[in-house]
Amino acid sequence: MQKAQTAINYEAFLREHLNQPHSIMRYELAHETLWVKCASKGNPALNYWLLSTLAKLFSAAVLQPVPNPGGAESIQTEVRRLRNFKAKGLRVPEVLATTEQAFVMRHLGRPGEEAPSLSNAIEDAIPQGSAATLTLWRQGLDAIHGAHTKGEVLSQAVARNMVVCADGVIGFIDFEDDPAAHLPRAVCMARDALNYAQSTALFLQQAGAMEEAQKHWLAFIQQLPADAQQVLARTVSKLSWVRFLPRSKRLGRDTLRVLAAYDLLASTR
Repeated sequence: MQKAQTAINYEAFLREHLNQPHSIMRYELAHETLWVKCASKGNPALNYWLLSTLAKLFSAAVLQPVPNPGGAESIQTEVRRLRNFKAKGLRVPEVLATTEQAFVMRHLGRPGEEAPSLSNAIEDAIPQGSAATLTLWRQGLDAIHGAHTKGEVLSQAVARNMVVCADGVIGFIDFEDDPAAHLPRAVCMARDALNYAQSTALFLQQAGAMEEAQKHWLAFIQQLPADAQQVLARTVSKLSWVRFLPRSKRLGRDTLRVLAAYDLLASTR
């Protein structure tokens, strides 16, 4: 007869790990994996100044920074957003216990199984060819659309903040800020699109999947509300100067990433 699993007191577990050495840490238990996240400092003020300056320079609201004050406020924001997403049937880690300064959540992967970030999964698929890369990329795009249709926007819609669960569903992590509390919804949705393009387009290019991806990107953009499409179109227009940058590896991966993102974004013009 199989021995019954001992129930975990998550409140007690959280209290025991409030003084962990890092703000977020992973704990492997006998039957599940947990993460404890504690309050930390927010983004440096310089980052806000730089982003605000760029937003004004290019008259691009989509570049406007979203405040991340850190501390208890960011912890409570993340708990609230995780619970909101879960209540709407979106895949996020389950919050198990909270305090004002910390919370414990369940890992999205099954015990003994990894749940890779979508970024890593797409990059690993490149040697398998364009079809495999495109399939994963489209899953991420569909997941963002799914969040939008349920009235939500992401915090940072980059592929590293998306997780490929064992059942193939794409999950979301990292909700320390709430763009919808500071920016119009149209800007938030365009911001999600730009973040995803910037974080994945180079993979598409490396896999020879860009041309096919452009068709799916166009379909995704056409599903956005008209005001979000307008925000995105204006932003892409203001970024058109990047096409004159030399496509040289000597300029670094970041430059190649920007150029690949522009190739994807400009396909809707």
